[in-house]
Amino acid sequence: MRIISDRRGGRRSPAKTRARRGRPPVAPTLAIIAIVMALFTAPAFAVQPDEILKDAGLETRARALSQGLRCLVCQNQSIDDSDASLARDLRILLRERLTAGDSDQQAMDFIVSRYGNFVLLKPPLHWNTAFLWLAPLLMLGLAGVGFWRFLTRQQGAPPPAPLTPADEARLTQLIKDGPTQ
Repeated sequence: MRIISDRRGGRRSPAKTRARRGRPPVAPTLAIIAIVMALFTAPAFAVQPDEILKDAGLETRARALSQGLRCLVCQNQSIDDSDASLARDLRILLRERLTAGDSDQQAMDFIVSRYGNFVLLKPPLHWNTAFLWLAPLLMLGLAGVGFWRFLTRQQGAPPPAPLTPADEARLTQLIKDGPTQ
């Protein structure tokens, strides 16, 4: 029986060598796993089959509009992506308005009049939403002022006190001795 040495200088039996040759390579296996995981993490739409309109044009309009409406339960999802019952009600309401002949703007205005600007994922700039739009700038400004104050306090700090002769002697001794273990 012939013994084969491995990379580390150890020995492997011929049975282990045959078993190793029979395994699939790791890189393609990992690539396949990554692709399958990517396919399963694709966005899932919560629109139920009974909600879908028979007219493809109206359904396309409804989908486009529902992407801009916030789920009031989930608050960070569109009603198109949410499984909440309120999101379903809003999707049905939107489709009813479009089926009744409303334009896109009329349907959106109807929903905003009932639920307020909060229902929009991108609310318009009005006096009552100004804080929402200006808060990031305000936070950035406050951070800048805080950083500026930090820097000015560092510049105005008194210099460190000079070493005393005893401290200098101790430092010289430590440098001569070198690091201690």
